[in-house]
Amino acid sequence: MAKTRPGKRDLDSYTIRGTNKIVRVGDCVLMRPSDTSKPPYVARVEKIESDSRNNVKVRVRWYYRPEESIGGRRQFHGAKELFLSDHYDIQSAHTIEGKCVVHSFKNYTKLENVGAEDYYCRFEYKAATGAFTPDRVAVYCKCEMPYNPDDLMVQCEGCKDWYHPACVGMTIEEAKKLDHFVCSECSSDDDMKKPQATFPVSPGSDGKMNEYFQVEPKRRKR
Repeated sequence: MAKTRPGKRDLDSYTIRGTNKIVRVGDCVLMRPSDTSKPPYVARVEKIESDSRNNVKVRVRWYYRPEESIGGRRQFHGAKELFLSDHYDIQSAHTIEGKCVVHSFKNYTKLENVGAEDYYCRFEYKAATGAFTPDRVAVYCKCEMPYNPDDLMVQCEGCKDWYHPACVGMTIEEAKKLDHFVCSECSSDDDMKKPQATFPVSPGSDGKMNEYFQVEPKRRKR
């Protein structure tokens, strides 16, 4: 366990100013940016400590939004997607605006209702090099893109692959009305089984594997 410096003491929790919300080590929080026109930063609290003047500081591990990373936001990045970085900082606890929940990708896709404080993470990110872990991700559809949980997809009953409606010549409205779907490659199979009911609503982890994220160094400024 890390030693606390002279004059400092570890705290079990911190109550966000002006609220009754309690932050503990391991919680994810929203932190006020210096540019108030930007959305709050998201971080995981690693340590809470107070000095002799009762100034409370938090050691945090930052989550990056796709647009803050090397390579920027891509088509398959969801609106609530974050990357857990290796970038740590010490910040005043007073900059904490609220709490949030960063779900695993799998758990996020199972949420019936996504709230304003719900996010998800499927990659760890090295801020200095732009490297991602894992560096391979399942891809779907003719466009061979990873799954974006914000986008509707339909599953072929034959090959079991998933498709964006636009990639198979359908509108979103048409896709929502489907009881079953067979892709063009499977439609010639006369032995295709008819559906029992309807198909699942989102891909699992059985897509084709491909490699992404060829990026160059860049550092984030605060």
